[in-house]
Amino acid sequence: MNDKRHDAISRFPVPDLGALPADIREKILAVQEKAGFVPNVFLALAHRPDEFRAFFAYHDALMLRPAGLSKAEREMIVVATSGANHCLYCVVAHGAILRIYAKDPEIADRLAVNPGKARLTPRQRAMIDYAMKVATASDTVGPDDHAALYEQGFDADEIWDIGAIAAFFAMSNRLANMAGMQPNTEFFAMGRLPKA
Repeated sequence: MNDKRHDAISRFPVPDLGALPADIREKILAVQEKAGFVPNVFLALAHRPDEFRAFFAYHDALMLRPAGLSKAEREMIVVATSGANHCLYCVVAHGAILRIYAKDPEIADRLAVNPGKARLTPRQRAMIDYAMKVATASDTVGPDDHAALYEQGFDADEIWDIGAIAAFFAMSNRLANMAGMQPNTEFFAMGRLPKA
């Protein structure tokens, strides 16, 4: 439990896969089957089973919702707000996913470093501006912020999604930073070059 591999994942204990409750073990193995590796966030959170379940239930409700925002739009929100919160894990992991969904090797780095200078459509700009406000100054969100999103064609459910994703990942960023969670090396190269 204290080998170098585990120390590189989190500052907190990382349980052995075989010692986990069956439902958590099955979820982790399903992710491994799909991705080809286990993202460290699953291992880092697994030592608190009830919180693991709650975290991924809300994550999946927001990020896998079949209607509303596109998968790329959701990941754009995560990357931009995680950059503002200085969360290495979320920027690297979700940056990889964004590059794949957007089919753009530059978008994640641009959003993470300076969302204000990223090349975005007016719709994306309104979405990211709102997400950044929720992530960094939520007490200042008001009717004008919602009006700007409605003008770009977002509906009330999509506006909720933008804000909820920004808020959820603000919590996730803080957990990852507190735990010293390290991104898997596999994430760094994903989506940067066309597949051979």
